[in-house]
Amino acid sequence: MKKFSWRKKGLLFSPNGEGNMLNSHAQIMAPIIIENKLRIFFSSRPNPRMTLPFYADFDVNTFQLINVNTKPILELGKAGTFDEHGIMPSCIVKNDDELYLYYSGWQQSVGVPYNNYTGLAISKDNGKSFKKYSSAPVLDRNGSELYSATSPFVLKESDIWHTWYSSGTGWHKINGKLEHTYDLKYAYSKDGKKWHQEGKIGINNYNEFEALCKPAIIKLDETFYMWFSYRGSQGFRDGAESYRIGLAYSNDLINWKREDKLSGIDVSKSGWDSMMVAYPSIIKIKDQYIMFYNGNSFGKDGFGYAILDIN
Repeated sequence: MKKFSWRKKGLLFSPNGEGNMLNSHAQIMAPIIIENKLRIFFSSRPNPRMTLPFYADFDVNTFQLINVNTKPILELGKAGTFDEHGIMPSCIVKNDDELYLYYSGWQQSVGVPYNNYTGLAISKDNGKSFKKYSSAPVLDRNGSELYSATSPFVLKESDIWHTWYSSGTGWHKINGKLEHTYDLKYAYSKDGKKWHQEGKIGINNYNEFEALCKPAIIKLDETFYMWFSYRGSQGFRDGAESYRIGLAYSNDLINWKREDKLSGIDVSKSGWDSMMVAYPSIIKIKDQYIMFYNGNSFGKDGFGYAILDIN
């Protein structure tokens, strides 16, 4: 087992009311290199009850901000569809000459606060524009997954598409409020569009009140390493059970061993990520692995980054 340490470099981007759209949060990042620029897709909030997808471009060498796109790259879905109230990018994958952007779609609900499933948008012009593949989710509820299917990481390996995503395990009334819990399920596909969801658990939650989300995977030698977010259900918004980043590893992408204490990253003593670290996304730039992540209040202050050291 390798020993990991993530060297924090601080906040990279904070929303500042750009375009009167990026008024709060820069949350759930999906990075990719496009035309020698580092482009990071993320969601922001024009108002407290709406999340929309944007991106920012950075110099790939210095990480200096080049441009912020203040027009949402996707529109909310029609009334009654799964993404009518919010869209949050989660993972982007290059597929030949196209880019596949997997995103979480939110829909407010009555019996529970929300429903949350995964959509797909495709770019045929190297990220200049995206079009939804379908008005329906590509990861949806089924007989063995009743509550949610969201925040995926997608990996193409040996001509098979693999995904790990948050799958709802229930709703619990905590201090008079319904709180959602979820584990990480696994599904596979031949084309990245039609997925076989068979209820296979990728990473199990330790107890019924734990929630796992937003995995990110890299391969070192012949071993796969997954960083992911986990939290409890008591006071998790900024309390003792708020999000932390865990670690699991596997030799076959199916069987994973969880070793959260070895993740190499935790909250800071003070500042923007002193109460929470969440939603890791990882990209390799030259010979370094870079993690982008959110801090306190689920990314209210924006996102920062860290560089991986391996011993």
